This record gives sequence, C-alpha cells and structure tokens, in this order.
Amino acid sequence: GEMTLPNRIVMAPLTRSRAEQPGNVPTPLMAEYYAQRAGAGLIISEATNISQIAMGYALTPGVYSPEQVDGWRLVTEAVHAAGGRIFLQLWHCGRMSHESLHPGEPPVAPSAIHCEDCQVFTVDGEGNGMLSSVSPPKALSLDEVRATVEDYANAARNAMASGFDGVEVHAANGYLIHQFLASNTNQRDDAYGGDLAGRCRFLFEVMEAVLGEVPRGRVGVRLSPLFGLNGMADANPAETHGHVAAHLNDLKVAYLHIADTDVMGGAAPKMDAMLPFTRPHFRGPLMLNGAFDPERAAQVISSGDADLVAF
Repeated sequence: GEMTLPNRIVMAPLTRSRAEQPGNVPTPLMAEYYAQRAGAGLIISEATNISQIAMGYALTPGVYSPEQVDGWRLVTEAVHAAGGRIFLQLWHCGRMSHESLHPGEPPVAPSAIHCEDCQVFTVDGEGNGMLSSVSPPKALSLDEVRATVEDYANAARNAMASGFDGVEVHAANGYLIHQFLASNTNQRDDAYGGDLAGRCRFLFEVMEAVLGEVPRGRVGVRLSPLFGLNGMADANPAETHGHVAAHLNDLKVAYLHIADTDVMGGAAPKMDAMLPFTRPHFRGPLMLNGAFDPERAAQVISSGDADLVAF
C-alpha cells in the first residue's frame, strides 16, 4: 500500500485481555508491550471492538469512546517512538459473545443461530476469569445491519485519530463478517443473505465505509477461508473467498491477510489448500499466518506465495 516496511515479519493480532476497567480502555502496559515489538515490519494490534455490542470477550479494548481513543494514542506514540508501524484490527464478534458483556442485550448475528459448543472468555463479579458458553444471538434487522456498517466507519475514523498507520478489517475466525459470508451461519432471506452476492454484501459495504475514512493503501483485510472452529462450515469456501479476494483486489487494498488459525486447535496446516483459490484472485501484497517457522516463511516468500508472514 502506501507504506514501505523494513522487513517482511508481521506481528499477528493477539488478544491479550488487558484493557482497563471500566470502559475497556488501552493502558500504559499495552503501550509498553507493543513498543517492545516495534522491530517487526508491521504490528497488527489485538482485535479491537468497534462498539459495545461487538464485544465478545472480557477485558478486550474498544475504539468507540474518547477514553479508548486517548488510550490507543499512548500505544501508537510509543510504537512510533521506537521506530515501528502499527495497524488497528477492527473487530465485531457477532454471535461469539456472552450477554454479560453488554447487559440487557443478547449477541447479534446475521441469523439467530446459536453455536451450542462455542465458548468465550468472561469474568465474574469478583474479576475471576472463566470460559462461558455463548449466549443465543438475535438476528440483526436491516436498520441494525446498516448501523453496524456505520460503526465500522466510526471505528476506522477513531483509529486514525488515535495515530494508527492503518486498519485491518477482521473478516475471519468465525466472527461477525465471517458469519455473514458463511452459508451455515447466514440464512437470511433479504439482501444480506441467500446467494453469494447477498452473503458478501455486508463485507463489501463495510469496506466501502472504512475506505471512506482511511486511504485504501492503509487498509488490510483478514480472511480464514477454511476455518472450522466457532461452528463455521461454509458449503463452498473456495467460491466464497475467491469472490471476496477478487473484490478486494479491485479495491486495491494494502494487503490481504490469509489466516490458517485452525492450527491453534491442533488441526493440520491448510495453507496449501487455501492459496489456489485466493492468490490467483488477489495480485496485491499477500500476508500468510499459521504455524510458520523462519524456514517455512522464507520458502513461501521466495516462491512468491507470500509477500509477508505474520507470526
């Protein structure tokens, strides 16, 4: 995109659950943590909630309040002072959430389909952490879908006001955008569901909104086409994500980030299966993530399969 990086090593987004309470505000400890890693070519921040209802895990930071913007400014100033570059990852968990994180409001999703076996991190009244089964979600109304798109725009605007070098739209790992893309979690019968174009509409509108706030050369997107955790099971992930990759190529975004995050759950690596239906459609910088060591990373870069590797 608009940036030249000193190396091809990327720090992957890593949820730390260290935000200050109340308010889920970034802290000086977080600024120290990210500044320590400024030698990476690029840092992608931990996934960051675009709104209160977007929150799916306790103690995770947001980017929707003035206090959060001020907290993130401490982080970006520390990273830049150490010579680094950092993008903020924009996050909406959708149905991967618990009602205690937004009392009085159930999680929201494309369709009211409960993930029976899914769990998220919560804390009790005394601050003790635990894994809790996700709460049943409600389907977003059309007005709520459009409001959520605007939440992405607002979060992107706030990210740039916080001093970030860019943003990454999190469309992977079974969270809200991925839930819209996948046929098993999106069973809507309106313009945001049904056929491939309908299921992709939400992501494409989010991209339009974010690109209205951030230069396209400073916007990345993360996909996990064969992710099978969090209850995800798209009927044709190659068709879905090939279509998405082609659209992102047309938008000329800064990079496409392909994540093989099933390896966290012990699954065999799937990157070799994902590249044939993503790389041919996206001709910009490609970032790969998932169980890479230095030798394998050097190999995919020298072969042209990747331009950057996230660890």
